[in-house]
Amino acid sequence: MRLTPFTPARRILRTLAFATGLVLLPAGCGYHAAGSATHIPAGVRTIAVPVFATHAQAYHTELALTQAVVRELNTRTRYRVLTNSDADATLRGTVLTQTSVPLTYDSTTGETSSYLVTITVKVALTARDGRVLYQNDALSYREQYQSTQDLSGFIREDPPAVQRLARDFAQALVGDMLESF
Repeated sequence: MRLTPFTPARRILRTLAFATGLVLLPAGCGYHAAGSATHIPAGVRTIAVPVFATHAQAYHTELALTQAVVRELNTRTRYRVLTNSDADATLRGTVLTQTSVPLTYDSTTGETSSYLVTITVKVALTARDGRVLYQNDALSYREQYQSTQDLSGFIREDPPAVQRLARDFAQALVGDMLESF
């Protein structure tokens, strides 16, 4: 039997082919539901996050980063975060570098008016059996801050910049661990 373009059977086949294409289209473009592309196996229920190590000559940056990551894991994931090594996986980080360089200058005084703080961190999430679940050897984050020109009321501006940077770092790290494409 030969089907002509106007027969009901031909229309049904065309509609079925179109519907199948619509269903398969998202699978071909990298789309997936939240949480389905995670690097973390389903059996992991607890993650240890020891205080990050540091090679930088900066005051408490490693603590700010560690606290931000713990806070982000607690608010965005179902994992229980531990400080000891009895966890199913361990997230270790090392602050490799921290720099603060002049960014802009005040044209009237010639003094620096803003700085750019840059932090580079190495992170690895390993399973209890030693398998590497996630690793990035050079996460780099930057934050700008204004310098205080009034020396009589001098307030250090870089710690708040590091706190903002730590928050952004933690959001990106946890997002990458959970949803990297």
